[in-house]
Amino acid sequence: YVCSTWGNNHFKTFDGDIYQFPGLCEYNFVSDCREAYKEFSVHIQRALDSNGHPEIQYILMKIKDIMVYLKPNLVVVDGRIVKTPYYSSGVLIESNEIYTKIYAKLGMVLMWNQQDALMVELDNKFNNHTCGLCGDYNGIQIYNEFIKGDASYNSITYGNMQKISKPNSKCEDPDETQALPSCNEHRDECQKLLTSSAFADCRLRLNLEMYIQACMQDKCACNGKDDSFCLCSTISEYSRQCSHAGGRPGEWRTQSFC
Repeated sequence: YVCSTWGNNHFKTFDGDIYQFPGLCEYNFVSDCREAYKEFSVHIQRALDSNGHPEIQYILMKIKDIMVYLKPNLVVVDGRIVKTPYYSSGVLIESNEIYTKIYAKLGMVLMWNQQDALMVELDNKFNNHTCGLCGDYNGIQIYNEFIKGDASYNSITYGNMQKISKPNSKCEDPDETQALPSCNEHRDECQKLLTSSAFADCRLRLNLEMYIQACMQDKCACNGKDDSFCLCSTISEYSRQCSHAGGRPGEWRTQSFC
C-alpha cells in the first residue's frame, strides 16, 4: 500500500483519502506509532519556490537507529554525506538526477522525485500501526483521520495536528477555517486529460474521480496560468500510481504539454 504527496499540497493516505494541506512547517509524514519501539519515521518540510509552487525542501527519516537526511542531490546518513548507491544495515539508498529511492528491509520503500512528489510504500504488517499525514493504515477511509470518536476534523486541522514542534522554529499553521473552492468549471478539462487514450490501462486500477478532483483544485489554484506545475503534477502522479498498480500508461507528455 502506498501513501503519497505531490504537486499543489495534495496527499493520498494509505486508506485512499485524497486531501489538500498547504502547511510549510515540518510534519510527520508517516511513522510507526506503536507505543514501545518505533521502527521508522519520515518527516517532511515544504517551502515555496521562486514561482510560488510548493516543493519538498527536505525529508528526514529514521530507520531503526539510522538517520537519513535528504535534499535534492544530497544524501546524508548519520551526519555525513554519502555517495549512492549506499548500503548499510538493511537500508539501500539509490539516487539519480530524477529520483531518490530508499529500500528498508523492515518493509518500506520511499521514492522522491527531488521536487514535489513523495511516495512511501509499506508492508501490511504495519496495518493499524502508523500515524502522520498518511493516516493510520487501518483500511477504512475517513475513520481515525477525519473522524475520531465523536470528533470530526477537516483536512487542515488534521494536517496541523501532525506538526513536529521545534523549539526555535517559527512557522504559521494554515487557517483551519478556509474552505476549498468547488472548481467545477474545470471538470471537463480534467476529465479529458485523465481519460485520454494514454491512460486506457489505468482506468480500472485507480479511483479516477479523486484525481479529477485534485486536478480541478490545481486549475483553480493556478488562476488560469498555464504553467506546467498546475497541470502536470497531478497527471504525473496519476501516471506513477497507475504504473505502481501494475498498469502501463502510454506516452502522455508531448512537446507542447508537460
